[in-house]
Amino acid sequence: MPSVLILGFDPHKVPGMDGDAMRAVLDEELARFGDHAIDASMTLIAPDESAESTVVAALSARDWDVVVIGGGIRKPEPLVTFFEQVVNLVRRHAPGASIAFNTSGGDSVEAARRWL
Repeated sequence: MPSVLILGFDPHKVPGMDGDAMRAVLDEELARFGDHAIDASMTLIAPDESAESTVVAALSARDWDVVVIGGGIRKPEPLVTFFEQVVNLVRRHAPGASIAFNTSGGDSVEAARRWL
């Protein structure tokens, strides 16, 4: 069974976001992977100094076929250096994994399937 890790911001740690509503979307999307016979895990990170160790721990937990980096990390221009850090952590700690990008919290399955 292919394995996918989804990396995204913890919606409860992002100011101005409805954390409960977004978490429900993310949980629904994670469950959808099972419909496609994909073993998926999600790691939600805070945009702070704990991010690197959290990402490294998730990447090192097992061999991943694909790592999906969420739009919350990738899209806001002020976070470009954070995004670069995450991409380079994936390259270092999951070198065998393809990297995929979703466009929203609801299309991570499609993003991962492009590389499986």
